[in-house]
Amino acid sequence: MKTALGHIKVLDLTRVLAGPWATQNLADMGAEVIKIERPRVGDDTRTWGPPFLKDTQGRETTDSSYFLSANRGKKSVTVDLALPEGQEIIRMLAQDVDVLVENYKVGTLARYGLAYEDLQKINPRLVYCSVTGFGQDGPYAALPGYDYVFQGMGGLMSLTGVPDGEPGGAPMKSGLAISDLLTGMYATTAILAALEHRHISGAGQYIDMSLLDCLVAVNSYQALNYFLSGKIPQRVGNAHPNMVPYQVFRCKEGDLIIAVGNDSQYAAYCKAIGREHLATDPMYSTGPQRNRNRATLIPLLAEAMLAKTMREWITLLEQKNVPCGPIYNMQEVFEDPQVRHRNMQFSLPHSAGVEAPSIANPIRLSETPIHYQGSAPLLGEHNGAILQQRYGLSDERLAELQAKGII
Repeated sequence: MKTALGHIKVLDLTRVLAGPWATQNLADMGAEVIKIERPRVGDDTRTWGPPFLKDTQGRETTDSSYFLSANRGKKSVTVDLALPEGQEIIRMLAQDVDVLVENYKVGTLARYGLAYEDLQKINPRLVYCSVTGFGQDGPYAALPGYDYVFQGMGGLMSLTGVPDGEPGGAPMKSGLAISDLLTGMYATTAILAALEHRHISGAGQYIDMSLLDCLVAVNSYQALNYFLSGKIPQRVGNAHPNMVPYQVFRCKEGDLIIAVGNDSQYAAYCKAIGREHLATDPMYSTGPQRNRNRATLIPLLAEAMLAKTMREWITLLEQKNVPCGPIYNMQEVFEDPQVRHRNMQFSLPHSAGVEAPSIANPIRLSETPIHYQGSAPLLGEHNGAILQQRYGLSDERLAELQAKGII
């Protein structure tokens, strides 16, 4: 199959989520990704369960749902980077790959002679991407960090949750490790940009990705709200700080999201709920006015929404092209006809002899479609295929390295 990145080789020295998410994107687009893991232990997330994938006998494998979610299509090779012989293996692999991605603490790989400056000498075309919590410089560069920390430091939790003064009012983290996932996506973009530059210049380059930077960057319009007004954005729960009505409403039965983005949608919404006068009232007829007067408008809309059930409102509002939708649990997400039509849930063969569940990559390319090369690998599954068959290590050498705990 013709793929976008079928000509690209990636050496993946990452674990947990941000780095693996980036390299899984590359694998989905056809790149060969060799994932380096610690002997006997592997990626931290292999044990982040239950649940774990079960083999044909119903026994739990070493692959947790967390690990499966970010490592499909990769080849697992075990190498102890802390040992000189392990470092030599990495140098051997790095000589003919296009991309190296790592997420060790700042300075760790430099101590092993595996920093960009070291490997660039033996592979000038190498695109080398480092993913860390705080970046390669600055007062916090040496500190460890996890998603939860960055959701707080990056401002996301100050924007998420029930407002102070209301029942349950408190900062709230996202239900996903959002800074990891965002950094993985930004890293994918940066790697592709560096590869395109190499296509013109012939030279690789270094990429410095920070989870904190990425979380700060996606504050986007909320940060600009602060820059322009001088007012610190506050938590507004399920409402929107700039658009009204853009929130959850309680219905006769169930809850419904209304996401009105312009004045014509607002007029259609008001007509649908039998409150046409609210569309022409000067206090509410424009977006800025609705935002300024939300305290009086929202109770009027909330009262009207109690007249029908959530399903009844969806049927009516969709006919009027008013953006709206239900709040699904995870089961309902994958039962939705649109999600099913787009084949967002599927399975891949796993080396444990079973089919492993997966979620589709949302990128849809017409000429070089996404190509799934298999589920996540077993720990060290490709030691022989890579180190022996490709790089010529003998059976004796492989056995010696394994006996020493190097692979």
